[in-house]
Amino acid sequence: MIRIETERLIIRNFRESDSSGLWDYLSHPRVNCFLNEKLNTFEEAIANVKEREKDELQLAVCLKEDDKIIGNLFAQKEEPDTYSVGWQFNVRSEGKGYASEAATGYLTFLFNEQNARRIYAYVEDNNIRSQKLCQRLGMRKEGCFREFISFTQNEDGTPRYENTFQYAVLKKEWGFLDKSV
Repeated sequence: MIRIETERLIIRNFRESDSSGLWDYLSHPRVNCFLNEKLNTFEEAIANVKEREKDELQLAVCLKEDDKIIGNLFAQKEEPDTYSVGWQFNVRSEGKGYASEAATGYLTFLFNEQNARRIYAYVEDNNIRSQKLCQRLGMRKEGCFREFISFTQNEDGTPRYENTFQYAVLKKEWGFLDKSV
């Protein structure tokens, strides 16, 4: 079981009681890359949470005051010591610094507890909020993949490809970064 505490948040494994909160923000994903996670029914939310409960690198982000889920963090390990990370937050939680606080706690956990050497994130070129979060985390923009991936279609039914930035940070850089920006 994973439990990370920050000043205002608890980052923990998913549990069945998170279904309602997950439904609240995944029934209408705002970023194209999460369209494949769109939930159409509350029953799908329950099933989705049960799947997330099994994955140690899929974590719920909850407010300390009431343990209510406001978002989630996820990582995928690439051997031997690199992790790809991402996040999703409820629109009602934006602008309060929760994403920065949660991501800082999670990256610290991955570096210190999971022995990550390198952590990176893919961010679509129109997802300005996530780009700014990566910058606040001290991640450097390493490149732009032109027409990298398609999550949706154009009006004529052809795939709409998105440009995707890659941001990354190394463990040896993490301890020296000022993440209070």
